[in-house]
Amino acid sequence: MTTTPEHGRGPLQVTRRRQLLDALHRDGTVRVSDLTESLGAAAVTIRRDIAQLADEGVVRRVHGGATLVREDVAAATGALAVTGAVGMLVPSLDYYWPGVVRGAEEAASRHGLTVVMRGSGYDVEDDLPHLVRLVEQIGVSALAVAPRLDATTTEHTLAWLAESEVPVVLVERSATVGPHHAVMESVVSDHTLGGAMAVRHLASLGHRRVGLLLPQHSPTGGHIRRGWLLAAQECGFDPGGAVDAVVPEPREQWDSALDAVLDECLRTGTTALVVHADAEAMALVQRCEDRDISVPGDLSVVAYDDEVAALFSPALTAVRPPRRSLGRAAVELVAARLADPGRPTHRVVISPSLRVRESSAPPSRH
Repeated sequence: MTTTPEHGRGPLQVTRRRQLLDALHRDGTVRVSDLTESLGAAAVTIRRDIAQLADEGVVRRVHGGATLVREDVAAATGALAVTGAVGMLVPSLDYYWPGVVRGAEEAASRHGLTVVMRGSGYDVEDDLPHLVRLVEQIGVSALAVAPRLDATTTEHTLAWLAESEVPVVLVERSATVGPHHAVMESVVSDHTLGGAMAVRHLASLGHRRVGLLLPQHSPTGGHIRRGWLLAAQECGFDPGGAVDAVVPEPREQWDSALDAVLDECLRTGTTALVVHADAEAMALVQRCEDRDISVPGDLSVVAYDDEVAALFSPALTAVRPPRRSLGRAAVELVAARLADPGRPTHRVVISPSLRVRESSAPPSRH
């Protein structure tokens, strides 16, 4: 009788086993639903093959699929042989940070770690209760966190993190602690470079009056402003002659604030603006439409963040911070620290990218 995939015996089973192991060595983890299509076998057959490999100690069965045992994952993918959970504390669960968390989860899966996520808030005064809960009650093995650095409790929080018995990586934050200003391990976007990239792009189009618009209380704004100043000087024009404004809170006050910004653009001859973040950039462009100011004809706009800038009309040219890469790099640092507690402190800086779209063009007036 001819052996079929459904019988799970003979040459076809050997072929399936080899293909299944190839997939595991390539990806570290496989799902039954994916294997049924790629191997052309029924789910019950794939599960039987996985069960046999698990009995032999080659794989570990997980919900919906299988993963190689830790030694094999490390050999096959370069992952470090570490275990445990990484506690993540981020200030927002609905903007910017979900991408960072997804990147962290990707790297955690590769190393056999899990991610326990908690949300804080930009207006939360004390992050420490969340951190204590992650370490002492949940029992995470490491922390990848973005604490507030402008609160009255910041010094106490950083001291607690520095003295914690678990590895700590700051995400989109950098800090020093103690009398000798010891550097904490961190991974950050180069927002100063990002601000400079936006200015250089606009300068390459011929703009000589490039302004800046930032929201109040932005932890990123200072870095972007530094890049704006450096690139303006590098490109040979005086940033002091262009708009340098802040959008206040709450948003109900935006219309009058944006009108003031546009009035200042007209008065100073500012032909382009770098705007952080997407929401502020979109509100500005809509205000331009209300006032018959053409974008990019009369005013070019470059957004900073690129969460939803591409979905707007006109699609906004934007600087995109490396959100997923930040999350992946943070967990890579955690895994390396767990595997080698004595390694030197690492600080990782990742460059953003510029996405040129419809909202930037050469100036129509000089």
